[in-house]
Amino acid sequence: MIHLMESSWDYLPVDHIRTPAFNSGVVSEASNGGNDFSVSLDAVVPDDILERIFTFLPIASMMRATSVCKRWHGIIYSSRFVWTHMLPQRPWYFMFTSNETAAGYAFDPILRKWYDLELPYIDKSSCFVSSSCGLVCFMDNDNRNTISVSNPITKSCRRLLEPPGETLPDYSTIAMKVDRLSHKYSVTLAKSKQIPEDLVRWDFSVYKYDSSSSTWVTSVSEVFIGWRGGDDSVICDGVLYCLIHSTGVLGNVNPRHGLIMYDLAGEPSETSLMQTSISVPCSLTCGRLVNLNEKLVLVGGIAKHNRPDIIKGIGIWELHEKQWHEVARMPHKFFQGFGELDDVFACSGIDDLVYIQSYGATALLVFDMMQKQWRWSVKCPVSKRFPLQLFTGFCFEPRLDIAA
Repeated sequence: MIHLMESSWDYLPVDHIRTPAFNSGVVSEASNGGNDFSVSLDAVVPDDILERIFTFLPIASMMRATSVCKRWHGIIYSSRFVWTHMLPQRPWYFMFTSNETAAGYAFDPILRKWYDLELPYIDKSSCFVSSSCGLVCFMDNDNRNTISVSNPITKSCRRLLEPPGETLPDYSTIAMKVDRLSHKYSVTLAKSKQIPEDLVRWDFSVYKYDSSSSTWVTSVSEVFIGWRGGDDSVICDGVLYCLIHSTGVLGNVNPRHGLIMYDLAGEPSETSLMQTSISVPCSLTCGRLVNLNEKLVLVGGIAKHNRPDIIKGIGIWELHEKQWHEVARMPHKFFQGFGELDDVFACSGIDDLVYIQSYGATALLVFDMMQKQWRWSVKCPVSKRFPLQLFTGFCFEPRLDIAA
């Protein structure tokens, strides 16, 4: 879950993104009579050449190019060639603060710039978020039945039908998956509710929404004993992964977390989700699940041995055939600003980048899974207005070709 974050740092407003990236050039040649012959460069360049040029642009430049003229706008939005042949785009990170408006700043890791960005389609700044292939799914924290899907770049938005099941669950989590070829998407919603007057048993249910039929279906329902659902899940390679939490009433306080799997494409199974659950790699204070190129990655706060509620570091693990392999641990010089409480950071990622952000500051730390490198991003222009102000965020793939 995330809670939708000032200083004198320079930033680029969203209007800057949409100003023309190119000006129509003029080619002048001297004629025999000494007069200039002017030709619009745009008029002599065919559409297929423009398409190829656009494929080399970063997404921010392509957004500005859509404002140059109707022709460029039409090529960029309608040409399948541009989006299937363009250079790989790096995921953007949207940072914001807990206030009445869902507004913040989006970081472009290619140009290393922050852009002012508003999300007017979100009713409140406190919500659950999941993203996939250019689309972002939002679930309101106060009303878990209010779920929207949107493209943050184009501002297209769609409110989904209210899901079935418990209207006031104790815990909820959403996960989204977009098909890159058809652009159809699915949203899974997991709800967890304690059975009344029972400290041990918790109802756990998973519901799936299909954009093709615009309907919800119940995928699985089970009663957990000594465990409850959480607020973090992700879809990887057609499998839904959800973090679960020990309730401690049966003495199972260590580990505090576990992982359950559910094959969204498979046939219903009578096997309990708990029977196929996976232990976390070590005692964690908190955990974040990330899909990086269809591989499940866990970013977790490592707990102190004698104080499971105190974080002593942050680690990154990758799941291989139900076995965790440690990828990296955050160096102490980067970890110093994260504090000691058990849940102190937001985290998300796409492709090979993992973004980690302290709730108490606007600094954004980036870990490159391929190069195994840690680095700070350019500082976000958002600043603190009062001591207890919290900041958080999520990452998304910037695309213009996918609508909600």
